[in-house]
Amino acid sequence: MKKLLVTILLTPIISFSQGKDDLHYFKSKDSLVGVKNKAGKIIVPAQFKVFSYLKDGDPVEGETILFDGDKEGEKPEKNAWGNVYDRKGTFLYKPFLYDNGPDYFSEGLRRLVKNGKVGFADRNGKIVIPAEHDFASPFNYGYAAFCDGCDWEKTNDEHRSIVGGKWGVMNTKGQTVQSVAKRSGNEVEIDGKYYLNPFQYNEKEKNILQFFEKQKKKLSDLYYVNFYNKLSENEKNLFFEIVERPKENFPYYQVNTYNHRKKDLDMLYRFKFLVSEDGKIFYAIGDFNEKKISFENWLKEEIKNAEDYQKEHKDNPNKFRNK
Repeated sequence: MKKLLVTILLTPIISFSQGKDDLHYFKSKDSLVGVKNKAGKIIVPAQFKVFSYLKDGDPVEGETILFDGDKEGEKPEKNAWGNVYDRKGTFLYKPFLYDNGPDYFSEGLRRLVKNGKVGFADRNGKIVIPAEHDFASPFNYGYAAFCDGCDWEKTNDEHRSIVGGKWGVMNTKGQTVQSVAKRSGNEVEIDGKYYLNPFQYNEKEKNILQFFEKQKKKLSDLYYVNFYNKLSENEKNLFFEIVERPKENFPYYQVNTYNHRKKDLDMLYRFKFLVSEDGKIFYAIGDFNEKKISFENWLKEEIKNAEDYQKEHKDNPNKFRNK
């Protein structure tokens, strides 16, 4: 791989901080941002130039504190954006710069930058893959491409590509994996090579995924209803995989949806789901603020939107039929 155009592989930032100390952002007179607790104690001093629409008193969501901007007086680090602290005020890492802001979480991991190298952190702020590579893509279907000795090349005002270097593929443990010589039909394709399916499930997890498999046709028709080109049933095939399991501060299974080529649907939150730890309650991720919606209510709204779309676009080639 000599050149990789950076593509959008997005996953929402889910936050579950119930029971934690209430923290909120505050602004100084010169508009620098910090964090205080409910009692007014300063957890992180006001020293950040934040570029998002942050208001004084906005709550800190999630298990870490994100400052979406630079630290006053500190030289910006190349390819980094923002600063992440734990809820006690200890600095953790700088997120990778992506889409004019801090990198999104993809399959529970977010890219970070340290000394010009790229690594990954989880939702609790733990660095799970050290910053050792010159570039790494977001995780997709359990794998991430990475390169060493590569450089950025600007293609226009908004996008960049990666050129040169030696490329490889890593799993979620940061281990380099090798492509397979013989295919069985269940592999993942990455840049023309094939890698073993990384997902394995116990019986409980298989039952969770069966819930989505039973509704695959309906979910597929809902997703593709507004696509301009006529798609075959094979092209409309979807895969459902568990990309996160219950852990500290996250009592859910997260299920992501992938297209027939096992690529993320490039959606921040739509068609991504949460399942309770006991495997009995199903939610859809409802918006940019990580709102959980019961699967039944989400499905009703998606069906309504699809039917409304077809009323306005009677010639849409990929029909949705509510059966």
